[in-house]
Amino acid sequence: MASFVTEVLASSGKLEKDDLASKISKLSRKVDETKEELSDMINKKYNEFIPSMDAAEELMDQVEAVSKDIDLLKSFIENEVWDTVTEYAKLKQQLEKNTAVISMLQHLQEFDTAMEEYHKTLQEKKYEAAAKQLGKARGSVEALKAWKDSELPLLKALSSEITVQRENLIYHLGEEWKKLAVWKLPPAKGESNSFLTTALHLNSGESKEDKHTPNHLLSSVLQALVIQGELHKKIKLFGQVLLKYMLKPLIMYPSLLVEVGEQLEQGTVLSLHSEENQVEHPAPAEVYTKILIVLKTLHEHLFGTSIDDKKVSAILGDQIWEEMSDCIIRECLLYSIPTNSSQLAAYDTVIKETEDFENHLKDMGYLSGDSTDLLKYARNVNCHFASKKCQDVIVAARKLMTSEMHNTVKISPDYKLAIPKLPNLGGGSREKQEVKRSGHCDQQILENEKQLGQRTLCLPVCRISESVQQLMELAIKTLSEAVGSSPQCGFQLFYTTRNIFHLFYDVVPTYHKDNLLKFPHLAAIQHNNCMFLAHHLLTLGHQFRPHLPLKDGVAYFVDLVPGFRRLGAQCFVAQMNVQKAEMLERLSTARNFSNLDDEDNYSAASKAVRQVIHQLKRLGKVWQDVLPVNIYCKSMGTLLNTAISELITKIMMLEVGRGQRASCTGVLQ
Repeated sequence: MASFVTEVLASSGKLEKDDLASKISKLSRKVDETKEELSDMINKKYNEFIPSMDAAEELMDQVEAVSKDIDLLKSFIENEVWDTVTEYAKLKQQLEKNTAVISMLQHLQEFDTAMEEYHKTLQEKKYEAAAKQLGKARGSVEALKAWKDSELPLLKALSSEITVQRENLIYHLGEEWKKLAVWKLPPAKGESNSFLTTALHLNSGESKEDKHTPNHLLSSVLQALVIQGELHKKIKLFGQVLLKYMLKPLIMYPSLLVEVGEQLEQGTVLSLHSEENQVEHPAPAEVYTKILIVLKTLHEHLFGTSIDDKKVSAILGDQIWEEMSDCIIRECLLYSIPTNSSQLAAYDTVIKETEDFENHLKDMGYLSGDSTDLLKYARNVNCHFASKKCQDVIVAARKLMTSEMHNTVKISPDYKLAIPKLPNLGGGSREKQEVKRSGHCDQQILENEKQLGQRTLCLPVCRISESVQQLMELAIKTLSEAVGSSPQCGFQLFYTTRNIFHLFYDVVPTYHKDNLLKFPHLAAIQHNNCMFLAHHLLTLGHQFRPHLPLKDGVAYFVDLVPGFRRLGAQCFVAQMNVQKAEMLERLSTARNFSNLDDEDNYSAASKAVRQVIHQLKRLGKVWQDVLPVNIYCKSMGTLLNTAISELITKIMMLEVGRGQRASCTGVLQ
C-alpha cells in the first residue's frame, strides 16, 4: 500500500491547504473502508462463525499501515503553523476521529489475537495461560464498550463469546479438579462402621521418577481457578466433604484411624480403618495426631506445592477450622476437663498438646494469627472445670430432689454434719484475729456463771428424707472443693451451692405437690426436711467463711433460713387444713346428733365419731415417729380440738333448740 504521507508532503516541504484537505478526505475514506472490512470480518468470525483467517491477517496489516500514516500526518500537522485556524481545526477534528476508529480496530485485533492464544493454550492444558488470555480478551471488549460509536450487535457477539469460553474453561478446570481429588464416600446414613469405606485419592500428576519435580498441571489448575474467581467455591465444597466424612468421624469415634498409602495408578490414598477401642471419648493427643496426618498429606500432595505459598491451605483452613474446633471441644476437650482439683496440674499436658497442634497447622498455612478459640478453651481450664463441676452438682442435686421422699433416716440431737478437715490459716480465723487485735483475751472475763447445755440449739429427734441428707452432703462436698480451688473457681462453686438450695425451694414443692397434699406422712417429712436445711444453713456459712475467696458482707446462707422455715410450715399447715376438712366432712354426716333415740340417727352419729377417731389414730401412727415431739403434740392437739369443738357446737345447738321449743310450748299453754 502506497504511503499517504508521501503523497501528502510536497518535495519542497510545503503543504498547500487545499491539497491537505483532499488528502485527509482521502485518508478518511480509506479508514472507513478498513473499518467496514474489519467489522465485517469480526462479525463473520464471532457472530456468523465463517472462517476467514487470511482475510483477517491482510486487514490487520492494512490497519497497521493506515495507523502509521495517521501518526506521521498527525505529527506533521501539529508541528506546522497554519494561517487559517478554523479550517485546520476541522481537519484536526477529522483526524482525531480517524484515530479513534483506528484505536477501536486495534482493540478488535487484540481481542482476536487473545482468543486465538486462548484456544491454543487450552488445548495444551496450559490453564493459567488460557485464563490470562481470556482476561485480555475480556479487557478488549470492555474497552470497546467505552466508545460511544461502538456497534451494538458486534459487542453482543463478542460478549457472548467471552461468556461461553469462560464457562468452557471452568468446565475443564472442574474436570481436572475431579481427577486431582477423588472421593469414595460411605452410604448416606450409617454408624461408625460405615465410615470405613471412606477414601480420598490424591492424584496430583507429579513425576513418578522424581517426586520433587514441580507439578505444573496442579499449579496451573489452581492458578486458573484463582483468576476465574472459582477457587473458594471448589475449596468450600471440598472442605465440607472433608469435614463430614473424614475429620469429624476421626474426632467422634476413638476406634477410627487414618492410613496413608501409595497406589501405582491412583497416587496417594487417605483411608479410614478401625481397631478395638473401649474408650467412649478420645484423648486430645490422639485426635490431634489423626487430624495432622490428614492435613499434612493434603498439604504435601495437593496444596503445598501450588500457588502463592500456602494460599490454598489458608483457604481450606478458613473453611473447616471453626466447625472442626467446635467438634474437638464438644467431643474431646469437654470430657478431658478434670473432675476434681487434684487433676488440674495434669491438665497442663493437654494445653501443651493443643499449642503444638496449632503450631503445626500454622506451619502448613492452615491457621494464621495468635491463639484461637480452641487454645483459649484449653487454657481456660479453671473456668471450665468450675462450670463442669457446677453443672454436675446441679444435675446430681436435681436428681435427689425428684427422688422418692418416703425413704427416711432418723436424726438425733447428737447428729452432726460430716465436714472435712479444712486447711489451717496462718493467722487463725478472722474472729480470733479480731479478738487478738481488740485485746480481749482474758477467758475469765468472757465466761458466764450459767453455761448452756450440750444439746442447746440441737435439732430435735425426727425423721428426714435420705435424699435431703445426701443433698446437704453434696453441698458440703462442693464447698470443700471451693476451698482448695482458684479464686474464680471457688467463687463459682460457692454460688452453685447456694443455687442447690434455691433449686430445692422451687423444685420440690412443685414436683411433689400432689403427694404432699394426699399423703400426711410425706407432708410431715417435707416439714422436717425444710427445718433440717434451715437449721444447718444457720452455721454452714460460718464454718467455711474463713476459707472462701469472698468479700466481707456476703450473706452466705443465713438469708435462706426464713424461706425454708416458711416453706416447711406452709406445707404442713396445708396438710393440717386437709385433715381438718376431712374431719368436719365426716362429722357433717352425724345428722347434728339429733334424735339419737332413733336407730338410724344413732347409727349415723356413731359412724361419724368412729371415723374421726380412726383418722386421729391413723395420723398418730403416721406422725409419731416422724415429727419432733413438740410439733406432733401441737398438731394432734389442734386436730383433736377441732373435732371436740365441732361436737360441742353441734350439741350446744341441740340444747338451744330444745330450750326454744320449751319456751314456745309454755307460751302456748
